[in-house]
This record gives sequence, structure tokens and C-alpha cells, in this order.
Amino acid sequence: MNELLKNLTEAVGVSGAEQEVRRLIRDLIVAHVDEWRVDALGNLIATKKGTGASDLRVLVDAHMDEVGLMITEIGSDGMLKFAPVGGFDSHALLGKVVQIGARKITGIIGAKPIHLLERGQYDSVVDIDTMRIDIGAKGKDGNGKVKVGDRATFVTQYEELGKTAVAKAFDNRAGCAALIELLRAEPYPFDLIAAFTVQEEVGLRGAEVVAYNVHPDAALILECTPAYDLPNEDDVSPNVALGKGPAIYVMDAGTIQDPRLVAHITRTAVAHNIPYQIRKPGGGGTNTAAIQRTGAGIPAATIAIPGRYAHTPTMMIHLDDYANVVKLAEAVLRSLTAEVLRRD
Repeated sequence: MNELLKNLTEAVGVSGAEQEVRRLIRDLIVAHVDEWRVDALGNLIATKKGTGASDLRVLVDAHMDEVGLMITEIGSDGMLKFAPVGGFDSHALLGKVVQIGARKITGIIGAKPIHLLERGQYDSVVDIDTMRIDIGAKGKDGNGKVKVGDRATFVTQYEELGKTAVAKAFDNRAGCAALIELLRAEPYPFDLIAAFTVQEEVGLRGAEVVAYNVHPDAALILECTPAYDLPNEDDVSPNVALGKGPAIYVMDAGTIQDPRLVAHITRTAVAHNIPYQIRKPGGGGTNTAAIQRTGAGIPAATIAIPGRYAHTPTMMIHLDDYANVVKLAEAVLRSLTAEVLRRD
């Protein structure tokens, strides 16, 4: 059992309310870094001093927030109206158990049961606006347990199924776990600045603040990217697949990855016999977009763990992919030099 992944995924950290997972990560890294701080937005930034062999300053980013829900209204019947925090497919919500607020009040996401549906409603998708969270309250005060603005997160236990693992929030606690493992390793040639950032799921906000403050010579972003490797009618090649290695980004909706770093990452994977796959260009996005465009520009690239069922209450990853992301990221950092970043 990977206790690091278990503890991180079961912690709560919906965008804008990351304090629980931030405290957990802080306690996990404090013995392995030379200094740490929390900035005004809530990003956890730590520095691991290097050996002095290189003058580079390198940032490694992993966002610690997860998608979730926010309570927007408490009805006269005690039912809770909510809005998504981050992107959701409403198909994934009905019947799910959630916990709400600092007191972790249990609730169930519900709507009109199927045996009460009218003709024509069977095939229609239930809109999020018509769903409610039921906490068993009978009045508008919600039994005093919940208030407007409270976040709700899914109740999903971490489990391992052979070589795969299922949990909530692998996006991006898997990236956070990988970054923690990098900090536990021996010092790098340069000072490594680790940023566990907030509010990625609602606009890459934390990473922008960190990049402006740190302004590194290069940045590596660790993520968990959707794997579309299930059977489909068109029989097209998948974007990335579980068990085939780390996913290396080339381009997404927000950025073209730095080609020097992409070439360095792929060369390193080949040199160390680490399997990898190129994520199909287009769509989606990571903190790379915010970091890359900060100040006069920062060379940045993304390495990701493929995961099925992203932005749902349960996601699945392959543990070999996770291990290989850690292995590849460490090798990339240890072989990163100023020459790699030289522009012709």
C-alpha cells in the first residue's frame, strides 16, 4: 500500500480551501527542505538547497487543490444547493456521498428518484442546478451545521487493485506525492524550489503568483492527465494510456511546452530506459501556461501521470506510471544544465 498516495488523496483540499492538504504536505516535507513558507494566496513554497555545482534556480510545481462543490443556498427544507468548483460532468454526481465544511458533515447528492420521473425525463441529463445535497436537516438553518460558502468534497477511500490504484483527487495529489519524493532525495546540483500551489482548477491562480515571486530559470510541472484509453466506436488511438509510462506534454490549450525541455525530458527517458508517451497535442491545460508567461518568460514543461475518470469522485492510475514519473523527474533534474536551456 502506497501510504503517501493514500494520505494525500484522502485529505481535503477543494480549490480555495486547501488548508488541510497544505498542513499535511508541510509536515511531510519539513525534514527534507532548508526553508518553507506559505504565501498570501496559500501556496506552500519550499527550498531544498543544492550542492552548489550549478547556479540555476529550478521550480517544480504540483497543484494541491482538487475539484469539488460549494454550498450556495440552504433551502427551507434543509436541502443544500451547490455549484461546482472546477469542471464537472453532472453524470458523475448523483448518489455520491460528500463531506461538507471543516466539520466534515456527511451528505448525499440527490435529485428526483427514477420511479417518480415523468414521461420524457428518463433520457434527459439531470442538471446540476436541480440537484441538492441532503444532510438530513429539516429546516433552513441546516441544523446549524453548514453555511453558504462551505466546500464539499467526495468521500472516496484509496484502494489498490493490483498494479492500479483508485481514489479521489489523484488530480493532482499524485503530482504532489511525486514532488514530495523528489524532496526526500539527495540534493540536486542547484537550489530546487518546490511549489505546492492552490486554485489550479479554477484558473491556474496560485502558480501565477509563485512564478512571479520566484522567477526561476526553468520550471517542471508535475500533473495527472486524463487517460482516454477505453474502447470507443471510432477505434482511434488513445491520448495516453495507463501502464505505458509518464505522459510528456508538447502542446495543450494554454501553452506550447518549451521545446528544449521537452527534448531534454525525452532524451533522459531514453537514456534511463524509462517508458514514456507523448500526450496528444491540444485541449486541457496545466500550470505551465501561467508559469511560462510570467515576467519575461520562463522555460517550462509538464510531466504527468495518466489517470482514467478525471474530475469525477473516483480516478484510477497505474502505480508503475507514478513510479516512473518520480524516476524520470529526478533524472531530468539531475541532468539539467544551463546548456540545455541555451537558445540558438
